[in-house]
Amino acid sequence: MKQLTESYEVLVCGGGLAGVCAAIAAARTGASTCIVQDRPVFGGNSSSEIRVYTQGAANYHAFARETGIISELLIEERALNHESCHECGRTNSVWDMVLYDKVAGTPQLVFYLNTSVYAVEQDDKGAIKAVKARIANGETELVLQARTVIDCTGDGIVAHLAGCQWRMGSEAREEFGEPHAPEAAGDDVMGSSILFRAKDVGRPVPFKAPAWAFSYDDPDVFYKGGRIPYNPQGGYWWIELGVPWNTISDHETLRHELTRHVLGIWDFMKNKDPRMKKKTENYALDWIGQVPGKRESRRIMGKYMLTELDLLQQTVFADEVAFGGWYVDLHRPGGLLAEYSEQASVEGRQSEYMKKSYVGPYGIPLRCLLAKDVPNLMLAGRNISVTHAALGSTRVMGTTALLGQAAGTAAAMACRQGAELSVFAERGVDGLKQQLLRDGCFLLHTVNSDDADLARQAAVASSSEGRLEQAGPAGDEELASGLQEDKLEQRRGQWIATGPEGLEAVSVYVSNLTAETQWLEAALVVVEHIWDYRKEGMGELARTRLRVPPGEKQWLRWQVEPSLSGKSLQGCGYVRLELGPHPGLAWHRAADTAPGMPAAYDTGGGGMMRLGSGRTLAFAVEPAQHAYPAAGIVSGVTRPYRSLNMWRSEPGKELPQWLELSWAAAVPIGCVQITFANLMLRDYRFYPPFHRNPECVSDFSLEAWADGQWQPLARVQDNYQTLCKVKLPAPVSASKLRLVVHATNGADSAMVSEIRVYDS
Repeated sequence: MKQLTESYEVLVCGGGLAGVCAAIAAARTGASTCIVQDRPVFGGNSSSEIRVYTQGAANYHAFARETGIISELLIEERALNHESCHECGRTNSVWDMVLYDKVAGTPQLVFYLNTSVYAVEQDDKGAIKAVKARIANGETELVLQARTVIDCTGDGIVAHLAGCQWRMGSEAREEFGEPHAPEAAGDDVMGSSILFRAKDVGRPVPFKAPAWAFSYDDPDVFYKGGRIPYNPQGGYWWIELGVPWNTISDHETLRHELTRHVLGIWDFMKNKDPRMKKKTENYALDWIGQVPGKRESRRIMGKYMLTELDLLQQTVFADEVAFGGWYVDLHRPGGLLAEYSEQASVEGRQSEYMKKSYVGPYGIPLRCLLAKDVPNLMLAGRNISVTHAALGSTRVMGTTALLGQAAGTAAAMACRQGAELSVFAERGVDGLKQQLLRDGCFLLHTVNSDDADLARQAAVASSSEGRLEQAGPAGDEELASGLQEDKLEQRRGQWIATGPEGLEAVSVYVSNLTAETQWLEAALVVVEHIWDYRKEGMGELARTRLRVPPGEKQWLRWQVEPSLSGKSLQGCGYVRLELGPHPGLAWHRAADTAPGMPAAYDTGGGGMMRLGSGRTLAFAVEPAQHAYPAAGIVSGVTRPYRSLNMWRSEPGKELPQWLELSWAAAVPIGCVQITFANLMLRDYRFYPPFHRNPECVSDFSLEAWADGQWQPLARVQDNYQTLCKVKLPAPVSASKLRLVVHATNGADSAMVSEIRVYDS
């Protein structure tokens, strides 16, 4: 057998999204890096082998989509892919190649696919000196030496081989007081799934299940168990098995058993289910996964164990390096063998169970990524240091990708500084957070304070600034189809961005569905940020009862008395306009989602939840608000959060439009980093083939004021990435820098979230 010994600063084991993001981040941050993956493609559960689409916080919180490397990858996939991808089972090889291309094109990054880790070498202090791996069918053994190892294997293989403590199963409720924890600890874990995909071939297609397939005859398994086979194309997450099998040692048995169940489910849909027989008549099985996607196995003990209470209480960590926002999504251990697979799917998204499961966005600390027992081992992915209940949220791939980028960046920075991980975690975490922000990530409790960013010292001006006047109603056809959803069955709240003008009146677009005059409760309250869902303890600005005469689709104006001055609103990036409840009235939706202004509804459980996909309800304000100032690009935040944090040119004014940074004296401009607005409203799986964000600038140029005139620095065309870094051949000394927006990917105005300027 051929033997190779290689040395790197950072070794990443595991090529799912956590591993891919960790490896790219480490290499980009300056460390020689190697990634090994035991499959022929990158992507883990998201790859074309398993086909679970990447999801995260934006599935439940408007404008909460993960950014950084994962955003860069998903933007690329949607721009290139010819297929829709919103359901599990639809991922194709375009995604595989996006990941492959990004890894292969990253300098200082070496990769090995089809390569399995089987042993580790450690020194007398327990640190890993080398990881041993074999290349399948290559008769090659690798000895990979590294200063820092990042375990992104999901099962925590490296950590297990290195003797780390780990847990597998549920903690007892008394240990941490978690609401979702059982009374007694247990070994049960969430199961594994395989997916399938069927294709409409345009004519009837018979199907006969093989004799060894599982037989389904009882529709209650599906329709009372929250396993609704609604789509003839398949791709159901609930095709899941775990107990009585072990998700690690019985992986191959689970693959076979899941295959039996897939064939049995398709047989039921095609031949037995009266609701699906007609729908599936022309469908034929096109693909059945043969690599089970795992939800849970080992969780490695780290310097800190994140609990469900941390998620619910949104604990603020000094070493926060990532965020999550998926709900506490815990599946029944038996999967298809249990009464139901997941409780919220049976009881509904408005159930009491779902209300207590709704969390976030919340922060995740670096200490969860540091193995407690091995000094140079980091963790990223579903194997990080969390409880079983907390894993219900942190395990989704949008979140694990952020964990990977944080781990890779930390490992590279520690190497660059010559620091042990434990020392770096104490002394270097502030620098780590600033680097993550610079690389496009978002952190809940950190803003840009990078001393090297020259834009923070600049005055900002623009060619025009958009004002917030109204979010006008949708068209009559959409309003008619959405009337039932628009009824004020619960109290609803609309976030409204404010400027310095004050607020004299607000108007809402409503329908009185009764024959009599009604009275509607209305209030304006202060919210801390876009995900402040509290119903109690809010600062109330004004309250009234509005008279609503009979009639549909009418503007209802509230003259706020006394009017709210700019001084009274000082520091309020948002106010929330609340109406209802009143089932006889409807508050209609807006035609479009206003940038950074979602709506929510009262859950009845002490908080609020995003309304629909984060849509805006129709409203108007007087006077118009300067909510999109040019200064928003140096707020230190690159998304709607405590305020809109963006510049928007005046809608209707023709492009080009420009932003200008000016300094009291000339500064050296070597690199300009621009974050274009990306509304980040929903997960990328909901966007169509060949999608490019309309808000993203496609064509722009940079100019510098030098020698008494504007001099061209760079021109970028056909852009669709949110984060753009323009590095100049050599630094230019100038007292002014201008970004000129020539075209967008569809929006009628230019929108920019941040500009950074560095000397190199």
